[in-house]
Amino acid sequence: MDFRGGVEAETVKPDSELSRARPDWSLNEPGRLPPTWRNQQVLDLANPLAFSYLLERLDSLLSDHDIAYLKWDHNRDLVDAGHLGRPGVRVQTLALYRLLDELRSRHPHVEIESCASGGGRIDLGILERTDRIWPSDTIDPLERQHILRWTQLLVPPELIGTHIGSPLSHTTGRRHSLSFRAATALFGHLGIEWDLTSITPQESADLAAVIAFHKQIRPLLHTGRVVRVDHPDPSVQVHGVVAQDRTEAVFAYVQLSSSPTEVPPPVRLSGLESGRRYRVVPVPLAGGPSAQQVAAPPWEADTIVLTGQVLMRVGLQMPVLHPEQAVILHLTTA
Repeated sequence: MDFRGGVEAETVKPDSELSRARPDWSLNEPGRLPPTWRNQQVLDLANPLAFSYLLERLDSLLSDHDIAYLKWDHNRDLVDAGHLGRPGVRVQTLALYRLLDELRSRHPHVEIESCASGGGRIDLGILERTDRIWPSDTIDPLERQHILRWTQLLVPPELIGTHIGSPLSHTTGRRHSLSFRAATALFGHLGIEWDLTSITPQESADLAAVIAFHKQIRPLLHTGRVVRVDHPDPSVQVHGVVAQDRTEAVFAYVQLSSSPTEVPPPVRLSGLESGRRYRVVPVPLAGGPSAQQVAAPPWEADTIVLTGQVLMRVGLQMPVLHPEQAVILHLTTA
């Protein structure tokens, strides 16, 4: 386990030694500062003196401590962001890139995560200079399903921080099973955001099994092709990752809410090789999802072997899940 540091380097409190000594170092309009947000102003990185000061402080921090991972946060919108009487957002952004480039050249071993109130700053320039992004400060798995759906259209799973949180979400007040939380966090740069001193022995064992499975499929998740499967039921999402050589895949069938249909239509997977035979194994993370059915589909009781053509054109009948539950399927060459 390595040491992690967190900084919100670009912001400054008005009631601070730095602000009192150098009020001109904040982004400003002539004669006035922008309104505060979170009781903060933003340092003008295009100001050479402010840039040099911040670089020196961050360089010292990383030189004096054995920090392997740095979370770079920025929780304040750029409002009235002036620089020398002109709009300053572009020069501020370019200065931030220069700052990150210089720090990485001096400390190439340090991994950096970009976070701006969650996913407020994910762009190609940031992706070029950081090792992962934090897509949202909410880790409620139901909301994360929607967040990850759209984030992964552009950003690969290995760059997206996805955490297993506590049963009660601090942002929404919703409670979710460990199975659903794990199935959601599985498809990304997995982490844990849960007080492990408060969990039960069973939760500890289940969490260990989830982590072991993630380690098993991490080479697939971090090198494969992300696929999103069309499904006629709006209460369902189906997505997965297929290996580049199409010898392995992992899919999630996610029941977001109550379905308008009594029996869900078959799920036709995509991205597989038509002539290849696949062994389909359901993975019951933390005991698996809960369902509202008299009997599960017959194939769930044991593994089933089908061709890619059958899986893509005919599909598999899914169980009738309760809302906010997910089935994980692991496909390997038979």
